[in-house]
Amino acid sequence: MKRFPTKASLVLAQILVSSSAALGGGDAAVGKTVFAAHCAVCHATEAGQNKIGPSLADIVGSKSGSVPGFDFSTAMKEADVTWDDANLDKYLANPTGFVHGTKMFVNLPSETDRQNVLAYLGTLKK
Repeated sequence: MKRFPTKASLVLAQILVSSSAALGGGDAAVGKTVFAAHCAVCHATEAGQNKIGPSLADIVGSKSGSVPGFDFSTAMKEADVTWDDANLDKYLANPTGFVHGTKMFVNLPSETDRQNVLAYLGTLKK
């Protein structure tokens, strides 16, 4: 006897697919604009150009506290976080709550802004 998916299982599958697409599904062009308005004062996107905050060139996939030439807080050096989309999203939503003792105190409360910035940061990978 052949089994057909129930309507409930199809709806569940659709929710799971759309949820995973939502994380990391931002618009990089919009993210560049959000970055310029909220992040660029403290962060550069060119490698080796640290400002008040570290350069974010190639940040996606890197380890916390690992940008050369930047004086990180002890908390960030010891955090042992890999900056993937999920961790960056949590950090941008609440930096001091995610890494207690970080120097960063500005957050991005809008989930849409965070997803767009994450998409933009993804374009900065080598």
